[in-house]
Formats: sequence, structure tokens, C-alpha cells
Amino acid sequence: MIKKIGAAMETPYNAEDVPPEQIVSAIQKDCTMLKTFHTRGEIGAFLARIVLQFQPRDIRKMEQNFGLSIRDLSPGYRKELETAIAGHLLGTYQAIRLMDQSGAFARMNEPVTDGEKRYWAIVCEQCRVGPGDIRLRFLKFLLAGFCMIVRQEPGHPAGLRFPGGDFVECIDGVYYCPVKEKANDVDAALCPFCPAKQTPSVGYLKPPVNASEHRKQEFIENCYRHHNFNG
Repeated sequence: MIKKIGAAMETPYNAEDVPPEQIVSAIQKDCTMLKTFHTRGEIGAFLARIVLQFQPRDIRKMEQNFGLSIRDLSPGYRKELETAIAGHLLGTYQAIRLMDQSGAFARMNEPVTDGEKRYWAIVCEQCRVGPGDIRLRFLKFLLAGFCMIVRQEPGHPAGLRFPGGDFVECIDGVYYCPVKEKANDVDAALCPFCPAKQTPSVGYLKPPVNASEHRKQEFIENCYRHHNFNG
């Protein structure tokens, strides 16, 4: 049963001239609240209450900041990443709005794991006073949390290409990521909370179509056991 969530309260997220300490205090309270919910629908409804206090201009600012962070990449690859991330950010923001308006969260009773709840402790730690816009940093984590915990999708969009040519992909409803197990040294990495599986290193072979989870795992294990794809 979805826990009843009260009407949206006035918070500092919809203003740009609020002292950072006030924003951090609000973030800590909201993250503490998010850790108390037991279903994906409860989290989704509460996230909507927060995220929809931000404005589309905040999404555009996030896109601009991302563009600056990758300015040293080659022009072609930089444009590809900018397009993918822009679509992902705005698409996630709009998905939250539409699901909130349609009442979709009330029908999402799947339980949240203790591991997923720990995500909000990480968010709280990453959104303390520091360089950059804390509001936008929090919004980034909210959008990623919605994807990973509420929708059970990767924090990075499927089709996003990493340096080297590998990319996040969805095969038979299962997400695979080439860097899933390679970001443990990044404090703010989304990887530990992302539902994607590590892309098999055996030539990035695709699992059998329409196969059970057991059959897919058997396929991967057989590839490791009987073949050598590493030269």
C-alpha cells in the first residue's frame, strides 16, 4: 500500500538565490525521508514532489554544465554525448511529470531493497556544501535514482557510447553496461546501485533471445569455459 505523501512543501529547490546551507539542510531531510519508503511507488511519488519544483531551465543548465565538462573530447564524440545526455535528462524529467499526473506511482507496489535505500545516504553525502550548484547536483542524483530505483533502468541511458566504442544496451529486457564493475574507485559512481549487469567480456556476446535468466547465465558460463576471445 502506498504511503500517503502530503502536499508539496515550499523548499529552496525552485530558487537560485537561497543560501547553500539552507539547500543542504533540505536535501538532508528529503534523503532521510526517502530512506523510509518501502515501495517503488512511494519513492516515485516523493521524487515527483521534489523534482517538479525544479524548472526546465535547470535541466538546460545541467546540459550546459555537462557540455563544459567534456569540452576536451573530439567534436564528433562530444556532440554525440551532448545529444544523448540532453535527451536523457529532459526525457526523465518529463517521465516523472507524466507518471505523477496519471497516478502511475499508486500502482507500483514492488518493494525497495535495503541496498537501494542506501543510495540516499550516498546522495546526502555528495550534496553537502562544495563547488558547483548544489541544487543541480541534487537534481542529477534524483533523476538517476528515479531511473535506477523506480523504473529499474540504468542511470546512464541505453545506447550511450563510452570511450572505446562500447555502450549500454538492452537485450531481452536485461540491461548490460561495459563499465558496471569498473567504477568502484569513483565516490559518486552510480554503478553500485544500477540494475544493469556487467557486459560479458567474451566478445560482448548477446544472450539467447527469449531465454530464461538461467539459460542466459548458462550461455555466458559456457562461453567462458570453452572459448578464448582475448587473443
